Amino acid sequence: MDIISKIASELEVRDAQVKAAVELIDEGCTIPFIARYRKEKTGSLNDEVLRKLYDRLTYLRNLEEKKVSVLGSIEEQGKLTPELKKSIEEAETMVALEDLYRPYKQKKRTRATVAKEAGLEPLANLILLQMTSKPVEEDAESYVDAEKGVEDVNAAIAGASDIIAEFISDDADYRKWIREKTFKDGLLVSEAKDKEAKSVYETYYDFKEPVSKITGYRILAINRGEKEKILTVKVDDPEEDIISYLEGKIIVGNEYTDGILKNAIEDSYKRLIAPSVERDIRNELSEKAEDGAIDVFGKNLTQLLMQPPISGCTVLGWDPAYRQGA
Repeated sequence: MDIISKIASELEVRDAQVKAAVELIDEGCTIPFIARYRKEKTGSLNDEVLRKLYDRLTYLRNLEEKKVSVLGSIEEQGKLTPELKKSIEEAETMVALEDLYRPYKQKKRTRATVAKEAGLEPLANLILLQMTSKPVEEDAESYVDAEKGVEDVNAAIAGASDIIAEFISDDADYRKWIREKTFKDGLLVSEAKDKEAKSVYETYYDFKEPVSKITGYRILAINRGEKEKILTVKVDDPEEDIISYLEGKIIVGNEYTDGILKNAIEDSYKRLIAPSVERDIRNELSEKAEDGAIDVFGKNLTQLLMQPPISGCTVLGWDPAYRQGA
């Protein structure tokens, strides 16, 4: 990724301006110093633009470092394909990168891990292929092993379903679609823990608003209410549409595997995908709301500072700086 060109494009300034600012930042110069005393180098970039530049520079450099780490980890496992490498190198956000890395990440002990240790991965693959011409229970009989914790056929199928659920959850394309769908059609819902209690958050005691339209000040207020344990907050997602999408992507039509796959898809979404996507969306909403609040406060403070300190009087001020000061 060409970080200089990307930042220049986002901020609508010249590459040379960004390059000069980055060099000064790397030399240890502060943003106020660059804005005030190095205008001739940056083409007069103001402190607001420079702060945005600094934030994006930090984020993109961290992203590139994470890519190197992820590529190294997957390569060590012997699972790095040219297509995966290209997708990782082209990822533009940490969320997208984490989605790609998820299947290869060292996980905590999960239900799927336990099922794999019990030798149920071949059964899960058989179900996913959907090419069997007999009831899955017949194939599952050969995986029953009390010593491995697989007591009967139903336990074998349940373990295989756990593996399938985790496989679906780890798919980056599914997660991207679900995240975008939830952001577009989901609702942010807040309710009072005690509807009779008096508080400044009464507006949000029974509140719903589309995720894509909710304003920053409402998000910050709801977050405060949740932190003070007055409100409970959740993202109401378009669950039926999402499960229907996953079924359409995964199920090809086999009377012996369809029911098992439908249950695994529902479990994957409700248990693994939905909570993670909700956290991602709420974090994104909170970050945008906080950035927006800072911008508003900054503009208000500017107006306050620019007011005449004493009405009807001229006040002389001077700047003792060596450069551009008088």
